[in-house]
Amino acid sequence: MSRKTTAQRLRTIDIVNASMRRRNAAEKRFQLYGKLAIAAAMLFLLFMFSNIIYKGHTAFVQTFVVLDISFDADKMDIDDRRDRKSLASANYATLIKVTLQDLFPEVTQRQDKRKLYKLISTGASYQMSDLVKNNPDLVGTKMRIWVPVDDEIDMLRKGYIDRDLPESDRRLSNQQIAWVDVLEDKGLLKTRFNFNFFSNGDSRDAELAGILAALSGSFLTLLVTLALAFPIAIATAIYLEEFAPKNKWTDIIEVNINNLAAVPSIVFGLLGLALFINWFQFPRSAPLVGGLVLTLMTLPTIIISSRAALKSVPNAIRQAALAIGASKVQMIRHHVLPLALPGMLTGTIIGMAQALGETAPLLMIGMVAFIVDVPTGVVDPSTVLPVQIFLWADSPERAFVEKTSGAIMVLLVFLIAMNAVAVVVRKKLERRW
Repeated sequence: MSRKTTAQRLRTIDIVNASMRRRNAAEKRFQLYGKLAIAAAMLFLLFMFSNIIYKGHTAFVQTFVVLDISFDADKMDIDDRRDRKSLASANYATLIKVTLQDLFPEVTQRQDKRKLYKLISTGASYQMSDLVKNNPDLVGTKMRIWVPVDDEIDMLRKGYIDRDLPESDRRLSNQQIAWVDVLEDKGLLKTRFNFNFFSNGDSRDAELAGILAALSGSFLTLLVTLALAFPIAIATAIYLEEFAPKNKWTDIIEVNINNLAAVPSIVFGLLGLALFINWFQFPRSAPLVGGLVLTLMTLPTIIISSRAALKSVPNAIRQAALAIGASKVQMIRHHVLPLALPGMLTGTIIGMAQALGETAPLLMIGMVAFIVDVPTGVVDPSTVLPVQIFLWADSPERAFVEKTSGAIMVLLVFLIAMNAVAVVVRKKLERRW
């Protein structure tokens, strides 16, 4: 009997030990899967950022050529050098052509001249026009000016165009490449910081395209979104959490708010198209409509985070405020709301960051239009940065590839900055009980 009991105990211990070994092995496998998942995510993230930076860092520099421009009144075809209208309509392109002919006097054929003139960006004429309008005394003088080259020349200098390809497979001829080499040897070409990328609106010419109009559109759209979404979401969260009776109607509202947070953003775009543009006849491509659509999309996120922040406030604080005679509104305003505000602000900033990166709903309300001018009001035609990235990504020119990646880098900087602000706000204002 004693031997049998000992054998049974040994078997039980063996069974328990084997079970523990399996549990430990399963735990180690689970940890390994978690580490592999994190490593894979970090690897993909590193690849994405590396790819974007590799393709986009050249967008922040641009090739310029220095030209000795003679502001000859006869060649500019102006009568009165003090008249701004006459100066604005002057023929500045002729000045550039004459300067290029002086640099390459051997180019005499009409077709070759046309290729030679294409080395310089069309924006050079606008640059000289602005110079002369701001300083009419330049007429009759000679001045050395740095002007942007065509985007194909810029791509050639940045190494994106293979010189060894057959001429028929390149957008630049051998003759144009030879002219570029001559300019390079004379020290007339230089790579400078691309201020146009931050100071211009969109353009069909890649070397002149910038993100200022899209940034202004994004700012105005987010301003409308914040002005509408924040007070509505906070008021809704306070009512549902502090005042609303607990019944089936409240439950239905809560379930629908949670479900709305998971609705695809394109659905909000369709709603905005039907409601704000077709019904209320608001202008298309306007930050006002974009802000209204993004408000609908962002509201559930802010409401859910605000309710979570209100729930985190201990009930003892509410009861203490009521016990000393405060009304319910006073209790919420002076005690609950200040304590829940960090969580509410964090949720709002995260919601705004989500709205900043949205594209699909804005495409539905016409914010995909080609907008050159910088918007100055919420009803001006405009686009936003994600849509601008979408438009450039669809352009065939090689220069727009680096513009696309450069704009993505700017957008990522704003998104990271907004999330960093959310973290700082939470760390600074949060209180632990």
